[in-house]
Amino acid sequence: MNRLGKTLFFAALGLFTSLSTSAEVAPLKILLINGGCCHDYDLQGPVIKGVVEERLNAVVTIASSPSKKTDARFDVYKNDDWADGYDLIIHNECSANVTDPEYVNRILEAHRSGVPAVNIHCAMHSYRWGKFKEPVTLGEDNAHWFEMIGVQSSGHGPKFPVKVTYHQDVDHPITKDLKDWVTPTGELYNNIQIFDSAIALATGSQTLKDGRVAEAVIVWTNLYGPNKTRIFSASIGHSSEEVADDNFADLLVQGILWSVNKLDDGGKAAEGFLAKH
Repeated sequence: MNRLGKTLFFAALGLFTSLSTSAEVAPLKILLINGGCCHDYDLQGPVIKGVVEERLNAVVTIASSPSKKTDARFDVYKNDDWADGYDLIIHNECSANVTDPEYVNRILEAHRSGVPAVNIHCAMHSYRWGKFKEPVTLGEDNAHWFEMIGVQSSGHGPKFPVKVTYHQDVDHPITKDLKDWVTPTGELYNNIQIFDSAIALATGSQTLKDGRVAEAVIVWTNLYGPNKTRIFSASIGHSSEEVADDNFADLLVQGILWSVNKLDDGGKAAEGFLAKH
C-alpha cells in the first residue's frame, strides 16, 4: 500500500472508530418521580419526559402516585434497591405530609450511595416534620431531606411571574450560556438557610402588589453525603406553563448533564449525550 493509500485507510479507520464510539453511547436511564398535591402532575410528567428525551440521549421512566394529596407515597420507594439501574432520579413530587423516617431514609440512601438527583419545585417542600419552619440543624432527624436538597425552604409567595437572574459572578457550567428570563405565573420559594455544601446559581424575584420586591435563591447545586453525590435543584416549576417553557427546558437539561457528570467546564455536553435530530 502506498503512502496515499495508507493515509486514506487510517483516516477512514479513524472516522469509523469515531462513529462507532458515538453510536455506542448508551442513553441515560432517568427515573421521574411525579405526583402528589397541588400541581397538574398528569400534565407535567409527560411534558418533562418529552423535553428531556427530545434534547438528550435519554430514556425517562415515570413513577406516579394515585394520590393528589400531601400524603402521596410512591410504590417504587417500597424496595431498598428502588434506584438500581438508573443514572439519575428527578424528584418532581409534593409529599409534604409524608413523615415516616424509614420511608424517607430509603429514598435518601440511594443518593447517599451515589445516585444523582434533580429536584423540581415542591420536592423542596416534601418529607418534612418537626419545626421545619425554623432553621434545622445538620444531622438531626428532621434535617435529612434538606441536607440532600442543600437549601431549606418552608413556604412561598403569591402566584406571580418570577424573574430569574443568573449569578454572573459564579462561573458554573450549568448556567454559563443561559440568559435571564421571566417565568409564566409561578411561586417564589423562600430560603430559611443555604447549607455550605450548596452553590447558588440564580436568584428569583417577584414584584408584589404593594410594590415590595421579594427575592430568594431558586437554582443551586449541592454535593451530598459521603460520596459527594451531585444534586441539582430548581425551586421554580409550579405551573405546567413553566416546565414547558424553553428557558426552563434549557436549565433542566444542563442540570441533568451536570448531575451525571457529562458537562464540561465550558457548559458543553459530552459526546453522545445530546439527542440526534
